[in-house]
Amino acid sequence: MPSDCITYQKSGYFSKLIVDYLDEKPELKSLYNRFPKLENFKEQIEEKSSNYNSKDNSKREILVSELEKQYANFEVSNATKNHIKLLNNSTTFTVTTGHQLNLFTGPLYFIYKIVSTINLCKQLKKEYPNHDFVPIYWMATEDHDFEEINYFNFKNKKIQWQRESSGPVGRLSTNGLKEVLAQFSNEVGTSENANYLKELFEKSYLNHSNLADATRYLANELFNEEGLVILDGDSVALKKIFVPYVKEELLHQTSFQKVTETATQLSDYKIQVNPREINLFYIEDTLRERIILENGIYKVNNTNTSFTETEILAELENHPEKFSPNVILRPLYQEVVLPNLCYIGGGGELAYWLELKSNFEANNVTFPILLLRNSVVTTTAKQVEKADKLELSYANLFANQQELFDQKTKEFSKFIIDFSEQKEVLKKQFEALYAIANQTDKSFSGAVKAQEIKQIKGLENLEKRLLRAEKRIHKDRLQRILVLQNEIFPNQSLQERKANFSEFYLEYGDTFLKKILSELKPLDQEFKVIVL
Repeated sequence: MPSDCITYQKSGYFSKLIVDYLDEKPELKSLYNRFPKLENFKEQIEEKSSNYNSKDNSKREILVSELEKQYANFEVSNATKNHIKLLNNSTTFTVTTGHQLNLFTGPLYFIYKIVSTINLCKQLKKEYPNHDFVPIYWMATEDHDFEEINYFNFKNKKIQWQRESSGPVGRLSTNGLKEVLAQFSNEVGTSENANYLKELFEKSYLNHSNLADATRYLANELFNEEGLVILDGDSVALKKIFVPYVKEELLHQTSFQKVTETATQLSDYKIQVNPREINLFYIEDTLRERIILENGIYKVNNTNTSFTETEILAELENHPEKFSPNVILRPLYQEVVLPNLCYIGGGGELAYWLELKSNFEANNVTFPILLLRNSVVTTTAKQVEKADKLELSYANLFANQQELFDQKTKEFSKFIIDFSEQKEVLKKQFEALYAIANQTDKSFSGAVKAQEIKQIKGLENLEKRLLRAEKRIHKDRLQRILVLQNEIFPNQSLQERKANFSEFYLEYGDTFLKKILSELKPLDQEFKVIVL
């Protein structure tokens, strides 16, 4: 079987909006800046350089200073140190992905997002050698959806962190994770790779006091030799840069107006996110609540805190770190503080980014190139051998299970299980009867029509019965197909959305990550099938 199997568009795993985006449908052209093709990065570099670089280099200096501060208590590879230093230069740009602080990285696609980001930087460096490109992982430390991140799956078992939570997840204490490590240790075994995974979990979560630092340590351990730079946006210095845009949001609610207008252009699609009148939260310690404007007063939802316009602008000036962008404004914040060219995300992420370009234009910030992350299906040599024996292509395995069974039954059968030819013969026979019916009363025409429908239906029923009979004959082969498809697509879903990287590291060790790094090509629009 071939190593690459099916385009994203034909896989059945992406929304109509993302399929149309990948197909570069003209009606979506106004919703993005440039399509993710290697040659389009030339103009993107020029535009971002003009928009981001300032004469005094202040933004870059603040960014580098903040990164050095955030990494102060971590062992940093030379590759990452060099990338941070390079960000001082006006010829250095970033490629960014963002992700929640999922426990022990969460779903497998976390790995693929970061590898896509790293590999695109390498590809850009080859194409544009006079520039440097830094891979950024933007940690979603200000999210508060703890239920989305407090677990990971290991061999179909849920390893979960049970605790109460409120406020930004990055600030959460890691107390209580010793019990989670014990649960994981019971499942993972005692092999060399198992011991590494247990040690990695312990050093990440038990040796760091909050979830942001724990996640930084974990991602740094996995990717520091690739020069990955991990950024926490929950920062006073970075939010000072963003103050003018927060002020615009508070006073004029520009994002609500612009994104609402864009939503009308997407009326044929499912809207991913809807803007609020003010797309900001107020955060303080473990509090993160929406800011609401009512009768000229700015209120913090579910609290007694409120501000006049003068008071909230003073609060913003004195404590910018207390203002947290939501899903609508976070992308703008990211692109304001980073010299970023491209954002890499999943289908759901790109769907909401496609709502945002008009707000970027209103704020005079360059909109990044939007790239769908690599998606991967991993198989083993043994599974490939089984698929070959069953005459299955990877495209077959992506198919709906019932449709696959029908297709393979027809291929395995000695007979042609398709009565289309017989139906055509029958229709021609009835044409002669209709000619007679047209010369007599309408009741006879009705009788002819009813008889035609009955006989066509009879042929269809015979076709279905023959298919069922053949399925019984080929039951063993079809059962083997079922087992194989369920191995590669657990619960008829993508393994990358369910499994955790630890399952694969346990089996293959460093080879797993090295293989992913060596084989993923970010600008390809195809599911990558990797044989482990």
